[in-house]
Amino acid sequence: MGRLISGDWLTIERLRVYSWILIVLWSVAFAALILTADGNLDVFGRPLGTDFANTWSSGLQALAGEHLAVYDLDAQRAAQHAAFATAEISQFDWHYPWLYPPTFLLIATPLALLPYGGALFVWLALTLPMYVVAIRAIVAQRLAVLAALAFPAVAINIGHGQNAFLSAGLLGAGLVWLDRRPVLSGITFGLLSYKPQFGLLIPLVLIATARWKVFVCAAVTVVAMIGVSALAFGVEMWPAFFAHTSFTRAVVLESGAMAWEQKQSLFAAVRAVGGGVSLAYAFQAVLGVGVAAVTVWLWRLQVDFSLKAAGLVTATLLVTPYMVDYDFVILGLALAWLAGLGLQQGFLPGEKSALAVAWAVPLVARPFALLTHVPLGLIAMAVVFALIVRRALYERSASLHA
Repeated sequence: MGRLISGDWLTIERLRVYSWILIVLWSVAFAALILTADGNLDVFGRPLGTDFANTWSSGLQALAGEHLAVYDLDAQRAAQHAAFATAEISQFDWHYPWLYPPTFLLIATPLALLPYGGALFVWLALTLPMYVVAIRAIVAQRLAVLAALAFPAVAINIGHGQNAFLSAGLLGAGLVWLDRRPVLSGITFGLLSYKPQFGLLIPLVLIATARWKVFVCAAVTVVAMIGVSALAFGVEMWPAFFAHTSFTRAVVLESGAMAWEQKQSLFAAVRAVGGGVSLAYAFQAVLGVGVAAVTVWLWRLQVDFSLKAAGLVTATLLVTPYMVDYDFVILGLALAWLAGLGLQQGFLPGEKSALAVAWAVPLVARPFALLTHVPLGLIAMAVVFALIVRRALYERSASLHA
């Protein structure tokens, strides 16, 4: 117990070995998946990089001039299956609907110029370094990059062909540049608007701390992205997107069309145990308001910036009801800030072990929730947020008694 509290069990050598073991396992698993694939479909009959299928096929629709069809479920499903057509396509009943605003179609369309496998490779090859660079900017140590690559959420995101690397890179850059390069910070925050659920707290923090230049640059970037997407695909895309959000809300979020265990929010946890939609929203709202209030309080304290940044990152994941396990990549930023602070100033009791557990949780969060309805991912995020608040209180107390 003493070693768990002190964290002495987690040596640099152990972290290095554990990281390499996981990286080798991921590499072997993905190699096996590719080698056993039939064209662009894996051995289970799903597209390689499953969720990337909606990005690529929607890009194909845009290239064909069928922009609005990405928000037509039947048309989008037909186009997706046609893009992956094989003699056995009738055996498969999968569909990965397009849920994004038109701004993300600006990325999907050029990717669709490439064959599917090439597009998936380019997508991951361009976005993974954004996450790595963000981690490196937070903790300037090679071992930090190794641990960041071994982080189980990275493998989950690669397996889904998802965009958490892009989200983490933009959010990390926005925070790293916040005071040094406010214009660039605002631009990266604005670009993050392609995932609206991750932008709930950023404006609140910018306003609470009077970072008006960053706020204005972010707002201008969002408006510019909307304008460019309207010029590229037509103004009518935006009413179609807002109408389509009812499908995202009612089917993907509320009804469990996306498995509850895959989502790691309080809303999903309540729904998974049989709670009604209204009750789940009520619980999520209470958590969201509480976390938002604590985040603003944290940002107004005279404490290390690492705590503020880690707090905002973790809070961003806690407040949204639509948080999926591949988005744990973003939590990696918070873990890096806390680990870096611990290495500089020393870890508080239990802190190092708790961070190690949170780092490992994405590996088992989905199967554990499936078997028990216990959202380990949500618990891990709450624990990380509590660690941040505890260290902030510790720093504040130390400064008052200095």
